[in-house]
Amino acid sequence: EDAFPLMVMQTMLGCWSRTSGSGANMASKLCQAVAEGECAHSVMSFNSCYKDTGLFGVYAVAEATTLNDLAFHTMESMVRLCHRTTEEEVARARTQLKATMLSHLDSSSQICEDVGRQMLTYNRRLSAAEIFARIDAVDASTVKAVANKYINDQDIALAALGPLHEMPDYNWLRRRTYWLSM
Repeated sequence: EDAFPLMVMQTMLGCWSRTSGSGANMASKLCQAVAEGECAHSVMSFNSCYKDTGLFGVYAVAEATTLNDLAFHTMESMVRLCHRTTEEEVARARTQLKATMLSHLDSSSQICEDVGRQMLTYNRRLSAAEIFARIDAVDASTVKAVANKYINDQDIALAALGPLHEMPDYNWLRRRTYWLSM
């Protein structure tokens, strides 16, 4: 089951907005690069898991003149998960993920949404202890294995809207789903 490693990977990729003020102090390598390079107004990783399918990726809002740099940093950060994930990064992401999950259970509507999502994915409600145990079971080698399965040298899907004159074409993006080793 790859749901929990994908959740950790989503947390590692992170989210950032120019209004957040965090910039280069983010734990996420993607968010650091985007903030320092002023490549986007915002960037956010996403992960939707269901029983038999899912959607994992990065959503960003950027100026037309920064799309090339943004695409580079996004692809670099995603493929980095396959090769250069450290135990420290994973431990930080696990802690952040658990805190985020707890903070999203503040109201009855959020709890109902969580129950519904778990029923769609697992056919049952998972206890907080079971969720935390599954998150804690994710280590750097697990992240690398799951990233290799879904990112490394895999076809991608892309949707973009607006002036796209600097957006790299599919072949450019596809070429950056893997690293060549020497």
